[in-house]
Amino acid sequence: MVERFTSKPIELPPADRPFERADLIFYGLDHSGASFEGQVFLDPRGVGRDAGTAHRAYVGSFFIFGHGGCFGDIGHCDVPQERDPFDRRPPHQLEPAVRILTVTEAVQRLLEREAQAAKVTVIARTPAKEPADVLAFETVRLATYA
Repeated sequence: MVERFTSKPIELPPADRPFERADLIFYGLDHSGASFEGQVFLDPRGVGRDAGTAHRAYVGSFFIFGHGGCFGDIGHCDVPQERDPFDRRPPHQLEPAVRILTVTEAVQRLLEREAQAAKVTVIARTPAKEPADVLAFETVRLATYA
């Protein structure tokens, strides 16, 4: 887990192909630890360590209500790797989460500046507003909708 993540540049849609909405989709978010706010920034160069919500590249936040660690017996918090397709029980409480952040206006501004790609930076802040090593996810992608 980390307190800060910066992606490789993500390709933006072509400027000549209009879209109605753009979303950053975060897959596989780990929520087994502490609760946190993931402050998200979108910029061709990335952002510095001290960036906050007043930064020009800030596009919004997602929130994770963490479980605060495992207090059960050994294996209690292990997410099953396979499920029977006919199992009607709800999913395990620690299955990785997905968060969607709408960033339409930010992507349109980047295209107006003739940017072709942008880095996604996420800074995790705990309720104490301090960066903390609580951020872990599988991938992030940009989706646009016509």
